[in-house]
Amino acid sequence: MSTENRNTLEENYDVVVVGAGHAGCEAALACARLGLETVIFTVSVDSIAMMPCNPNIGGSSKGHLVREIDALGGQMGINIDKTFIQSKMLNKSKGPAVHSLRAQADKQNYSMEMRKTLQNTDHLTIRQAEVSEIITDETNSKITGVKTFSGATYHCKAVVLCTGTYLNARCLTGEMITYTGPNGLQAATHLTDSLKAHGVEMFRFKTGTPARVDKRSLDFSKMQEQFGDEKVVPFSFTTDPKDVQIDQISCWLTYTNETTHEIIRNNLDRSPIYAGIIEGTGPRYCPSIEDKVVKFADKDRHQIFIEPEGLNTNEMYVGGMSSSLPEDVQQKMYRTLPGLEHVKIVRNAYAIEYDCINPNQLYPTLEFKKIKGLFSGGQFNGSSGYEEAACQGLIAGINAALTTLGREPIVLDRSEAYIGVLIDDLVTKENHEPYRMMTSRAEYRLLLRQDNADLRLSKKGYEIGLISKERYDWVCKKEELIKEEIERVSHVTLGANKEVQAVLESLNSIPLNTGTTLAELIRRPELNYEVLAPLDKERPQLPDDVIEQVNINLKYEGYITRQIKQVEHFKKLEKKLIPVDLDYDEVNSLRIEAKQKLKLYKPLNIGQASRISGVSPADISVLLVHLEQMKYHGEKSKE
Repeated sequence: MSTENRNTLEENYDVVVVGAGHAGCEAALACARLGLETVIFTVSVDSIAMMPCNPNIGGSSKGHLVREIDALGGQMGINIDKTFIQSKMLNKSKGPAVHSLRAQADKQNYSMEMRKTLQNTDHLTIRQAEVSEIITDETNSKITGVKTFSGATYHCKAVVLCTGTYLNARCLTGEMITYTGPNGLQAATHLTDSLKAHGVEMFRFKTGTPARVDKRSLDFSKMQEQFGDEKVVPFSFTTDPKDVQIDQISCWLTYTNETTHEIIRNNLDRSPIYAGIIEGTGPRYCPSIEDKVVKFADKDRHQIFIEPEGLNTNEMYVGGMSSSLPEDVQQKMYRTLPGLEHVKIVRNAYAIEYDCINPNQLYPTLEFKKIKGLFSGGQFNGSSGYEEAACQGLIAGINAALTTLGREPIVLDRSEAYIGVLIDDLVTKENHEPYRMMTSRAEYRLLLRQDNADLRLSKKGYEIGLISKERYDWVCKKEELIKEEIERVSHVTLGANKEVQAVLESLNSIPLNTGTTLAELIRRPELNYEVLAPLDKERPQLPDDVIEQVNINLKYEGYITRQIKQVEHFKKLEKKLIPVDLDYDEVNSLRIEAKQKLKLYKPLNIGQASRISGVSPADISVLLVHLEQMKYHGEKSKE
């Protein structure tokens, strides 16, 4: 383009963020709130924090991520608390380790609220333009800026790439292919070439989304109504629980059937996934309806959730039925569902393919190993989901800011946060499909509960500079109150008298044979701190979140103690650092595959090395011996 060469516009910023989805918003806010002049680029200002797929925030394990984002000083939890239309704590029948909050969002309000936050944040500039190049120094090892497609140059000290599903994106509905990003927005078609020219390895992934349908064409009498919780729990630790007790909107449950499955099977040859038109790998844990019918052929039905997209729209999201089948097939199969016999489709389901990176090119700080000052987060890193994106954007933004300020970057390890598990998995394991967070991925999930995210991470948020002293002081006070109350109930003794026996009998609990402590009674499965209040004569007035922690800590004390010991062992391995310039070819007895993987991933410590696929426990033993020998010879040479 001739105009590209003539454009002499040049501007200077501390940090450039590319993309204004969930990752980009958190990255830009973190940088700006830490006082750095930040510019965030988006292909459309109207797409800021857009929710192109499901209309909810949180869910199993994802709710943990949102709570952790909030505890570190991020925005997602605050935003969903302002814009949700239904809220539910999932897995309440199970233990607290897997309790996860999920809220249905008003999509339009969520996006508008986040845009408002960005627009009113000091040091933050929003710019609608497509970034087409990254600019580095002469050695190609350090970021110096970016260039837009129009030819303007933005000089900076750090760049955070949060391109989501926009890079070289194309959407597929049967035989129809459109070269756009999600929701028909403009794709970003130039940046990939620049990244490849700088030696960045790219992947091609795909994801998909279901149709949106007209609420007026549905018969809800044939579906099961799904209500929110009576008492809503907020996502953000800063939200007053009173502010989220609102009238909630219902969701609905229906099912596919054999007729649905027959229509799908008869048209698989018209699905781009099965016709070989789609090149990218899709998410295993969020399969299309075609995948479900083929891979779970023994199931005669699948759950489908009909969820409102907002208060000011009749569009309903058909959760669990993403597809890339042609338009005519979509209408036929949707109309086989109870309640959807006369459904009118507003937006077709589609699959989307896009470029992303191989995340093994990143340090756990989310900085590229080969290009200093270049960070990345979100689906661009090969993950899926709004929450996974937001937490990576937050960490990438924090570390872009800290390194620019000459401060030490932060790395959350697997024992500290779900965020640590997610990032560690991305940078140490081979990812051949979009990564999704799950509670089963966290080894220490009893310690990493969503209810204690503030106790685990607020100190880090305060040290970084994203949490106020007032908020941090309250977390410290809360910690103290929990400790004091556990200590108190452990010394409140109760005898086997009539009053105690009567209360226990009323609660269907076994009577006492001898005296015990209040703490021991709280540990009984059928009892808890609150129901035993009539027996606790000197019970203090405590906030609900303190009571919750007292309950959990007493009931799961043995398990928690065991996990703390496991973490201590884990920390020992994490503290055994590996020199960045270690020559693995000189490590005798190390297998060839291990050498190749260690050279590729460049782990920072033994713990990280042990989690790389292809590196065996025997290889780790060899590496430990080598490091001890290096240490010994280093000490001898000093003598």
